Order: sequence, then structure tokens, then C-alpha cells
Amino acid sequence: MTDATAMHGGDRVAAALAAHGVRFVFTLCGGHISPILTASKARGIRIIDVRDEATAVFAADAVARLTGVPGVAAVTAGPGLSNTITALKNAQLAQSPIVLFGGAAPTALQGRGALQDIDQRPLIAPHVKLFIKIRRVLDLGPAVEEAFAVARSGVPGPVCIECPVDLLYDEASIRQWYADAAGKGTSIPDRLLRFYLKRHVGKMFAGSGELPAPRERALLPPAASAASVSAAADALARAERPLLVIGSQALSIAAEAPRVAAAVAQLGIPVYLSGMARGLLGRDHALQMRHQRRQALREADCVLLAGVPCDFRLDYGRHVRRSAKLIAANRSAKEARMNRRPDIAAIGDAGLFLERLAKPLAQTGRRWSSWIEELRTRDLKREAEIDEQARTEGEYVNPVALFRALEQVAGENALMVADGGDFVATASYILHPRAPLSWLDPGVFGTLGVGAGFALGAALCRPDSEVWIIYGDGACGYSLVEFDTFARHGIPVIAIVGNDAGWTQIAREQVKMLHDDVGTVLALTAYHEVAAGYGAAGILVTRTDELPAALAQARALAGAGKPVLVNVWLDKTDFREGSISM
Repeated sequence: MTDATAMHGGDRVAAALAAHGVRFVFTLCGGHISPILTASKARGIRIIDVRDEATAVFAADAVARLTGVPGVAAVTAGPGLSNTITALKNAQLAQSPIVLFGGAAPTALQGRGALQDIDQRPLIAPHVKLFIKIRRVLDLGPAVEEAFAVARSGVPGPVCIECPVDLLYDEASIRQWYADAAGKGTSIPDRLLRFYLKRHVGKMFAGSGELPAPRERALLPPAASAASVSAAADALARAERPLLVIGSQALSIAAEAPRVAAAVAQLGIPVYLSGMARGLLGRDHALQMRHQRRQALREADCVLLAGVPCDFRLDYGRHVRRSAKLIAANRSAKEARMNRRPDIAAIGDAGLFLERLAKPLAQTGRRWSSWIEELRTRDLKREAEIDEQARTEGEYVNPVALFRALEQVAGENALMVADGGDFVATASYILHPRAPLSWLDPGVFGTLGVGAGFALGAALCRPDSEVWIIYGDGACGYSLVEFDTFARHGIPVIAIVGNDAGWTQIAREQVKMLHDDVGTVLALTAYHEVAAGYGAAGILVTRTDELPAALAQARALAGAGKPVLVNVWLDKTDFREGSISM
């Protein structure tokens, strides 16, 4: 359509999305948002409908992390929007830029008992950077532009746009709807009502004949000061045992990932990778360490935290010894100073900071060869211990052996999605992500249920990747229904369910400390049969010697375009004994 007066509000939203390079909109349908979906489809944007609103947001989150373009979800009013809160909070804490469209009751009926009408701002505002409440059709396109700019600026995060239903449908239909609602009575109250509603509609559509071209705002990422780069370079150059810890935020600019990886290699500092940074240096890089990070931090004399706060994961800063020089590179000044004030705070994008830091330190790394060798020897010793643990045989499958087998089988194009507690934490020590941006986990919020949504977004962004979901059996229950979505949309993910019939991460410490397993017991449920019922392929594995054939079969099925779930019955393990976090 080119005639602005013939366009409805959904067209305006879709035009703005297309201008921002949006390729997918994730949704669970609802009448409040239908015009956004139909108009987006008409512009070549793929509409992916899921079975739970949280999945739509998780999928948008994955798109944002892997592409740098804010992911987009659209859900209906009331319970549709409230169902997204956990996923929104997860995106906020993971600093993922997403744009969520929420339907709303007609503007004139809000607060009057309309279907699914609640005051949505108090529910959603604490979990987003900005909540935009639209009152005029003319504001729809500019609101999308603002949402994309805010979501990506500074510390990235989610933005919500509330779109009342009467702003999304075409003007003629809405005017007729309001005229019918006003009635034809002749009493003074009836005439006053008609006057009020006519004026209300006039305000809603005022200026909507104008259709400015949608545009994407250019944004410069926040940059640390030159003084902080120089101070950090000097501190590291003087260090005898420097250590680098990189977190997800260092990859906020997805396109920069290869250059960040090159900078880390050039720096020559031994490094631990966490969150989305796993895989940054590839499968097996001499600088990357995987084990005994706490001991290494206590031995280091200079520690650079790149996009990593001193939260529970670093024991609130206590893992870094007090005498060490602490450098914090972070987009957030609050996070850079959380629980422990750094000696040098580099406030800006952590990935770009590493790139700038590499230049003055390019030849310094040779001084640290003995320190690197000490850490490498320690790592290899732990790997040998893991190999020994993998040889232990029991009634079912040894989870350590499972991950050793998966590590050998998964393709070099594998992208791994982590959703679970004990099983996934074990995987994080054993699996080696293949490349930058090839590992997705929920982040600091520790949310269960991200698996299907993350895998959905990842598979769409990376159609040439082999997408694996590493599911704990407890976590699997949250999004197992989305195998219907995978089957309907032809998304060939491979899910590995570590089935030990329990919430093991909780049970291990609960039973030890409180001598009761109440609430932690599950069953050896036939998850593979459920997946098959939704149109996917299901495979059951109960013995370790069945693993090679089962994993090969799963890869072949996925390669042929079919989603697969491999239900692996596990033996109990003490691999993560004493790992409870507070």
C-alpha cells in the first residue's frame, strides 16, 4: 500500500520493523495484535507462532544475541503480556535488546471492564528499559524507532510498546465500530456520548494521513575513556600473573565477535570464558582455561573482568584476592563497581575495550608463558580426571560419558543451547563450543525454560548450524510443547534430555542438609514419545553403548529436516558435589 489513509496501524508497525531489518516476529496469536502479524507477513517478515508467550520472548532474545538486531515478539493483551514477565526479566538481566509488542483493550474502554483489560504498565515497566503506551495512530512508527534505539543503547535491554487494538485496525472500521457503540439515541446523554466518541476517534487518527518514511537511528556504542585503556595497558604490562575473565556483555555487538576473539589472542593473557562468551576462541585455544577458575583468580596479580560483574559467580568479588590489581570493563558503571570497587573502571563496551587494549600489549604476552603453562597443566590434569569419571559404569548412562560422546559427535557448526541445572552445569565443563556465539544459556537469572525459544531463534538465524538443546529433565517440562512448533515450522533442532528422574541440583544439597527429597523427585518420563506425538522424532537411550548410534541417528534425522528428542536415562553422579550457590 502507498496511500497512507488506506493503511492500518499494523501496516505502520510492520513498515518500521522492515526498515530495521527485522526478519522474524515471534508470537502467540490474539485479536488485539492480528494487524501487526498480517502486515508483517505481507512485507516478507516471517511470523513464527509458538505455544507459550514466554517462548516468543526467549526466541526474540536469542535473535538479539546472535545478530545484534533487537529480536521482536508480539503478544495479546492481559494474560498474553503477563505470561512474558519471566522471559522479559531474563532478557533484562542478560542485557538482551528486544522489542515486545503488547496488545491492549480499546483506548475508550480501558478501565471499564473490557476483555483482558488491566493496567499493564505496573506489571511490565520494572522489567524493561522503557514502556511506551501508544495513544495515536501517528505515533506507532516513531515508537518503533524509539524502541529500537533505546533497546540497543548503553546497557542493552528490552522495551515494550503497548498497542491498543483500536489503533491497529483500519480507520474506516474503527470509526464504524465507535459509531455503532455510540448508538442512535436522542437523549442528551446519548448525544453527549456520540460527541465524546467522535472527538476521541478524531484524536486517535489525527495526522495519520501523514506517513513519514521509517528510519533506523544510527547509534555509537559506548566507549571507555582513552585514560582507562592506557591505565589498564600499563597495569597488565607490569603484571606477572594476569588473568582475563570474559562474559556475555563483551559480545553485545555480535558483528564484532571475530575481532574481539582476535584481540584476546593478540593480548596473550590466559582467559576464562563464561555465558555467551563460551566458544569465543574456538574449540581448543592455548589461552583458554576451563577448570579451577577460583584458584587461578586467587593466584593472579592483575585481573581484567570484561563484561563480568562481581556477583555470586565470583563470590561477590572474593574470588579475586585483595592485593590483585582489578580492572573492570563494563557498559554499566553500577555493574563495574558491584560489591567491589575496581582499581581501574573502563565504562563502555567491553568487547571494543579489548580490541583497543590489544594494540599496546601486542608483544607482552610472551612474558607470561610460564604462568600460562602452569594453568594449562592444571587444566589437563582436570581433563584426565574427567576422562576417568567418564569410564564409570552403572545401570544407565554416565552423564560425563554422554557429554564426552556428544563432544566427539557434534558438528563443527554446532550451536548449543543450555537449559537446566545440574545436567547443564556438567555440560559447561565438558562441552567445547566451536566458535564465537555458538553457546546460549539464560544468563545471570538462571531461568529454566529457555531451551525451545532459544533454539527456535538460533535455528532461524543460523539455518546452516546444527542446533542442540541440552535439557535437564526438569527444564524440559517447561517447553516440551514447543516440539509442536518445531515440527510445524520445519525447525530441525536436536534435544538431548538428561533424564535422571529428579531436580538433581536441588536434591543433592537438600537431602544432604535436610534429609528429605520432598519436591525433588520426578519420573523416567517418556519425553521422546511426547515429542513424537507432536510430529518430531523420539529416541530412547538407556545404556552408554547405545549412545553413538543414537546420536548419529539424531544428526541424520535433523539433517533431513526433522526435529529430534533423545531421551537419555542417566545414572546419578557426584560430578558437581557441593555446588550450591547463594
